[in-house]
Amino acid sequence: MPFGLYLLGLAVFAQGTSEFMLSGLVPDIAREMGVSVPAAGSLTSAFAAGMVVGAPLMAVLARRWSRRAALLRFLGVFLVVHVVGAVTDSFAVLLVTRVVGALANAGFLAVAVVTAVAMVDADAKGRATSVLLGGVTVACVAGVPGGAVLGQLWGWRAAFWAVVVLSVPALFAIVRSVPGGTSGAARASVRDEVRALRAPRLQVALLLGALVNGATFCTFTYLAPIVTSVARLGETWVPLVLALFGLGSFVGVAVAPRIADARPGPVLVGGGTALLVGWSLLGLTAGNPVAAVVLAFVQGVLSFGVGSTLISRVLYEAADAPTLAGGFATAAFNVGGALGPWLGGLAIGAGLGYRSPVWVSVVLVGLALAVGGAARRAGALVVRVSSAHADGVHADGLHSDGNGRPLGQPTE
Repeated sequence: MPFGLYLLGLAVFAQGTSEFMLSGLVPDIAREMGVSVPAAGSLTSAFAAGMVVGAPLMAVLARRWSRRAALLRFLGVFLVVHVVGAVTDSFAVLLVTRVVGALANAGFLAVAVVTAVAMVDADAKGRATSVLLGGVTVACVAGVPGGAVLGQLWGWRAAFWAVVVLSVPALFAIVRSVPGGTSGAARASVRDEVRALRAPRLQVALLLGALVNGATFCTFTYLAPIVTSVARLGETWVPLVLALFGLGSFVGVAVAPRIADARPGPVLVGGGTALLVGWSLLGLTAGNPVAAVVLAFVQGVLSFGVGSTLISRVLYEAADAPTLAGGFATAAFNVGGALGPWLGGLAIGAGLGYRSPVWVSVVLVGLALAVGGAARRAGALVVRVSSAHADGVHADGLHSDGNGRPLGQPTE
C-alpha cells in the first residue's frame, strides 16, 4: 500500500476521534449544558446528519478542485469549528458546530475515499478502504477512550482541543503526500455518474450499509451509560470498554475487507448473522459486567468488519461514478449514523432504559438481513468480484457465465 494512504489515515483518525468521542462524553455534556442525556446524544445524530447531507454536496463542490486543495480546505474548516465548539457555552452553538464540522468531514472523507482507491490496483479497493478506515478504528481504540479520559480529568472541552491539535499535523501530511493539479475525474458528467448510482445492486449495498451502521451507532452512542448504569461498572471502566470496542473495530477493518476483495459473500452473510446474534446476546446479558466487556470487543469486530465490506462493495459497484461514489457511500453510512442514535434516544426517552438501544440494534441488523435475503432472491444482490478476479468464479464460490451471473440462476 502506498505510504500516502497511511497519511490520509492520519487525517481520518483526527476526524474520526471527533465523530465518535461523544460516546464517552455525553453524560458530562448533558450535565454542564443543562440538557437531557438523549438531547446530548443528538449531537452524534447532528454530526451524522451533516455527513449525510454534506457527502454528496461536498463531493460535487470539490469536483473542480485538485484533490489536495479539496482535502486541505475541508480539514481547515473542520479545525476551526472545533475551536469554536471548545469555547462555546451554548448548546445551540455546539450543535451548529457539529453540523458544520460534519459537512467538512463529509467532504474530506468523500474525496479521501476516491483518492485512496485511485492509489491502488483495481482489485485492491477493499484493502485501500481498510487502510483509510484504519484511521477511524484507531480513533475508536485510542482517540475515543482518550477523549473520555480527558473529559474525566479536565472536562469534555479538553477532548475538542485534542482534536484541534491532531488536525494540525494532518494538514502538513496532506501537503506532502497528495499531489496537486486538477483531478481528471472532474471532467466526468455529473448526470452520467448519478445515472450509474441508480444500479439496483448499488442501491441495495447502500441500504444495507445504512442499516448496519445504524445498529452500530445506536448502541455505541450510549455505551457509556450502558457500562455505568446497566453493567454497573464504575466510570473508570468507560474508557476501557470504548477502547475494547475500538480494538475490535480495528481487527474487523483490518481482516474483513482483505477477504472480501475476493469472497464478499461469506463475510456479509456469515458476519451479518453473527452480528445479529451478538447484539441479541448483549441485550440479554448487558447487566453482567464480564459479558458486557467481552461483547463490546466482539461487536466492534463484527460491526466494522461487515460495515467496511459493504463500503468496498459500494466502491466496486460504483466504478462508473468515480467522483460521487465516495460521497454517496459516506452519506448512506451516515444515514445509519444519524438514525441509530436518534432511535436509541427515543427508546431511552420512552422509559425503556439504557439497555433499549441494544434491542434497537437487533432490529436494524435483522432488517438488514431480511432486505439482503429478499434482494438476493430477486436477483438485485449478486455480489460480484473485481475485474482482476473475473476468471469464471463467482464471489460466492459459484461459477459464473462470464456476465457476473452465477450458473443456474435464471435470466431475467
